[in-house]
Amino acid sequence: MRAAAARRGAALPTDASVKRRIASWENLHSIPDEFYGPLVCEALGMTAAELGLNHLTGQDTQLLETRYPPTPEDAFRAVDQLWRADLHGYEPLVLSEPSQPAWSEASLRWLVAPEPSFPTAPRKDSARVGLADVAMIKSTSGMFAQLDDRFGGDHARHSVVQYLSRDVAPLLTGQYTEAVGRALFSTVAESTLLAGWMSYDSCHHGLAQRYFLQALRLAQDGDDRRLAGSILSAMSHQATFLGHYTEAATLARAARMGISGVATPTLMAQFHAMEARALARTGDTRACELALAEATKALESRNSADEPEWIAYFDEAELAAEAAHCFRDVNSARRAVAHAENAMSGSHVRSDFFATMVLADAHLRAGDAEEACRVALDALDLGEQLKSARCVSYLAEFRQHLAHIGKTPATRDFYEQAAEHRLWIATTPDRP
Repeated sequence: MRAAAARRGAALPTDASVKRRIASWENLHSIPDEFYGPLVCEALGMTAAELGLNHLTGQDTQLLETRYPPTPEDAFRAVDQLWRADLHGYEPLVLSEPSQPAWSEASLRWLVAPEPSFPTAPRKDSARVGLADVAMIKSTSGMFAQLDDRFGGDHARHSVVQYLSRDVAPLLTGQYTEAVGRALFSTVAESTLLAGWMSYDSCHHGLAQRYFLQALRLAQDGDDRRLAGSILSAMSHQATFLGHYTEAATLARAARMGISGVATPTLMAQFHAMEARALARTGDTRACELALAEATKALESRNSADEPEWIAYFDEAELAAEAAHCFRDVNSARRAVAHAENAMSGSHVRSDFFATMVLADAHLRAGDAEEACRVALDALDLGEQLKSARCVSYLAEFRQHLAHIGKTPATRDFYEQAAEHRLWIATTPDRP
């Protein structure tokens, strides 16, 4: 508590006096006031709501906001609060719903933002930060990204948040040069984007949106417009998944517009693909096909040496998977099958699971239930180690479509074999 007070430029009375106050709180004779309450929260790494300090609601009100932080300092405080609250399982945050207006506000605020800001001078007793620290964050986040890709967002999400909260947060308010600071903000934005993707994959959608917003602000102050565009693309992906197709298309277009001067072919291909995904869901087949054509054209002109390393995964197989989603959604089953068959990378487990399920669903829509069931069993084998609520949602959608087929030898056999798989069990409506 003394350390927390010192960071606020305040001082506590004698030990004996503070101990008497703590004893009074513990014995329920009094509660921490507006001065001591925040110090207790910071010292314990918990929110006021978690500690039952309902009179200290300001911090938690801010925590649940979905506004774009106006300054770097606001971003540091907001993302630190998010990490700590998430780490302690603060339910109003973890179970929160996304805000539809926040997508539009964030994209507009970023598009018209002035030059990147830089935080005011830190306290002299804060940690010194160098490029070695930045490299350490990047390497650690890269390891977590591999775990996410292989085992799903639910596997290591808590570990990522714990690392960000305990190891990375103090560095944001440390001492660094402007060059180091820009690199730090960009790297932390990338790590926060990962936390957002993992939260999205776990279907904690309000939390994921808040991580995306904070990552966007950090990318802005890191002067990393390419990464910021990719963050808007992630927001578009989530918006489409949740059924907000107009907002999803707008976010993809904002990403393309906002980095037009520094865009790479792969990034442009991804943005066009995200727009196509949203347009497909609206039923606008012609516009969807045009966006996919632009994505294909852009990807054909890429030079891998000029691309950011974090976009390297978006290749021909990934674009084929996006196209398969699109053609499935516009009920062009045969074209969906053709693209889905080219979408297996062999190196990205969760992406291959999604592509395999799209292939199964496309076969079902084409009237080939037997092949659909065979492919869906392949997906279940592939996803045996995945802990992903999104994967469960793909299976649940397939289960609904399969129910319309009725009982056939192929479907009966499928149900018997699928019942042994954890992901399929999770789709059972009446499961405990």
